[in-house]
Amino acid sequence: MSRVMTASVTELCGADHHDDRANIRQWVSNRTPEGVASMIANPAQTFFVAERNGDIAAVGAVNAQGVVMFNYVSPRHRFCGVSDALMAHLEAVLRADGHVQARLISTTTAHRFYLDRGWTDDGAPEIEGFSTSYPMRKSL
Repeated sequence: MSRVMTASVTELCGADHHDDRANIRQWVSNRTPEGVASMIANPAQTFFVAERNGDIAAVGAVNAQGVVMFNYVSPRHRFCGVSDALMAHLEAVLRADGHVQARLISTTTAHRFYLDRGWTDDGAPEIEGFSTSYPMRKSL
């Protein structure tokens, strides 16, 4: 999971980190195996993986407040449908947990992906450090 998350950020999110090594290091600093294990240990967060051809192709998570925390795709599996499938699963989990609205914070890289799947902007984009974040919402 750590490798997928780190590769996704490093190789796919140039529009966000501007290919700056310091920005990348900052972003992935808690995506180490230990950092991911710590996130998984939090009972208010639920993690999922999508597999393709025996590989972990995507990693996603939701929390108890109805927030999609992330949906990372491996660069090797981008545009193969795994992000779509994982996103649909994350939304279904939130719906099953009784949420009627879901929220997330999108990167510039993923913003179009979410818009294309029925998510809407929920306020103005926010500059956070080196990147722009887009608060988004979707009725489930």
